[in-house]
Amino acid sequence: MRFFIFIIFCLVNVWVTAQTDTLIYAVGKITNAITKEPVTAKIYYESLPYGSKVGFLNGSDFSFPLYDNERYSIIVEANGFDQAKYILDPAEANEERRVVKNIVLNIPGNAGDSVVHHAGSVKRLNVLFDANKYEILPTSFGELDALAYTMKNNPTMLIQLEGHTDTQGDPKKQMKLSKNRVEAVKKYLILHGVSGSRIKTVAYGGTQPLSTAKSAEAHRLNRRVEMRILEN
Repeated sequence: MRFFIFIIFCLVNVWVTAQTDTLIYAVGKITNAITKEPVTAKIYYESLPYGSKVGFLNGSDFSFPLYDNERYSIIVEANGFDQAKYILDPAEANEERRVVKNIVLNIPGNAGDSVVHHAGSVKRLNVLFDANKYEILPTSFGELDALAYTMKNNPTMLIQLEGHTDTQGDPKKQMKLSKNRVEAVKKYLILHGVSGSRIKTVAYGGTQPLSTAKSAEAHRLNRRVEMRILEN
């Protein structure tokens, strides 16, 4: 009987170890954008798209598992700082099965300072959509709020939103999808106080991929909305 129990124990231990070894973890540090010092913050995270897995942490760093290889949203709040929102994607894990996201918190009034303001600069916006749709996911609002803030505080800034899809599917449908997505971003900025005359849009569909590989990671990389500063 003891031998049988020992065998069961070993099998369970192997199973648990195997499950742990396949987990991907999100890890990162939280710092002050000005001083670069650690900031103790409240950290809230939830799985996407339905929030079936949630968690809360406190501290100047974090580590939590991304169960079932799902994407997670993370919200970081600290007294005296602007709220930060990001998406953590297990597809971006390194060789140690870690998605590293170090978060820099801005002091109010400096929102959007991470945007490079000189004319000609291009920034990839962290704007997410469900597959084949153009409704902006709520987890993207923080990024767009910061952009709207920046534009309202830089009244001469003129931007161009550039929509890109992956190279899969009907090229005409992909072109239309990329157009609808940049128009959705433009509409969001207008609703948050930015004049539409300061926002141009261009749709490229899948004609300008960042990667020509056929992997899921390459397709994810190619699906993007970029902001080009035309004037400032």
